Amino acid sequence: MARTAQETPGAPHILIVGGGYVGMYTALRLQKKLKRELKRGEVRVTVVDPNTYMTYQPFLPEAAAGNISPRHVVVPLRRVLPKCTVRKARVTELNHEERWAIVQPLAGAPERISYDYLVMAAGAVPRLLPIPGLAENGISLKTVGEAIHLRNHVLEQLEIAESTDDEELRRKALTFVFVGGGFAGVEAVAELEDMTRDATRYMRNVTPQDLRFMLVEATDRILPEVGPDMGKWTAEQLRGRGIAVKMNTLLRSAVGGRIELSDGSAFEAGTLVWNAGVKPSPVVRNGDLPVDEKGRVKGTEYLTIEGLVRAFTAGDNAAIPDLTQDGEFCPPNAQHAVRQAKLLGDNIVRSLRGKTLKPYVHGNLGTVAGLGLHKGVANPLGFKLKGWPAWFFHRTYHGAMVPTFNRKIRVVADWTLALFLKRETVSLATVEQPRADFELAAVSMAAPSSVGPGGPPSS
Repeated sequence: MARTAQETPGAPHILIVGGGYVGMYTALRLQKKLKRELKRGEVRVTVVDPNTYMTYQPFLPEAAAGNISPRHVVVPLRRVLPKCTVRKARVTELNHEERWAIVQPLAGAPERISYDYLVMAAGAVPRLLPIPGLAENGISLKTVGEAIHLRNHVLEQLEIAESTDDEELRRKALTFVFVGGGFAGVEAVAELEDMTRDATRYMRNVTPQDLRFMLVEATDRILPEVGPDMGKWTAEQLRGRGIAVKMNTLLRSAVGGRIELSDGSAFEAGTLVWNAGVKPSPVVRNGDLPVDEKGRVKGTEYLTIEGLVRAFTAGDNAAIPDLTQDGEFCPPNAQHAVRQAKLLGDNIVRSLRGKTLKPYVHGNLGTVAGLGLHKGVANPLGFKLKGWPAWFFHRTYHGAMVPTFNRKIRVVADWTLALFLKRETVSLATVEQPRADFELAAVSMAAPSSVGPGGPPSS
């Protein structure tokens, strides 16, 4: 990379792979702790990510349901990291022994970047299984783009049912299957069922009774993070809303939209949402970093990479020992990622200054899940909350945790307006093919005219 005018020759270069929770919060910490050094060019920080924004993933179900604008669940990295270099690119290869990485920018040839310190914070991607038809028909809910697509797709299915008399087509369009009973799956099915129920108020041919929602979970309970009692209560609440909850059940096939489950049932569904876990980003394997049997980078309690010098990791792509539980690793959730990132940034500063690193120790503060408007479940610090109190706590907690004051205000404004204005339930599916009408017009223009050069025949 070209050296800037302010850069000090030989200044340590910190490369952060990933701009999610760990990547952004680590860079924010470094900006705060190394303010003078960054200003004088004595240290450089580069963040590499395919997106130039961080996504606050707990809000994706609400964004899909239209409770929050999708733009308000993302944080622009360049705006919050003015002292860092943010590169929209993918790391395709990494050699820590020689301290270099190959990055593929949005356009142009790959580049080689040298660095002194590495932070592997590439995060996770959906964990897919070799199920026939899943890749072709499934939708995940891991990115803001997927949230927008899922919302438009679900509303489009309602429009299909509203405009046809074909009962088989209607039944397929109004059948929504969600696989995975963790936070992402439960919140997604609850929020979208809430949204579709609202949408049917404005339809003549579709009623709430026509909707068929199903949650499929491979184990014997949903929301294991909130405990067995609260998980059971959540399942009962979902069933009370007409959502079928099938546990100890696997998805066998989804070819052509035909869902086949391990309990022997088979039916057509217009929507299949896959939230059955995540796995570390493939980036971690494109180099010489040590990984475990699950593909996670082997980390230590100091958030360093096992056996390497000047290499750090945390978050979803890392196996970090949980010092509060013998033999366990920190779960891949936002609560740990944010707190790990702050210590990771501090430990990099300690390393730069030749000081002793500190271990990561963090007790579980509890969990919280939204189940649609005015509904939720939570167990903060061991207290069990259900219904409206849990929903209020969910919004209070995440409203406080979403990064930057700008985004806090925008999210609260969305929620406040929703108290007085009805939810928007309009499908904007055409935005996913913005040139379709233009191309159709071009085809029409190119078609030969049926009228000859001499004009229409005279009468």
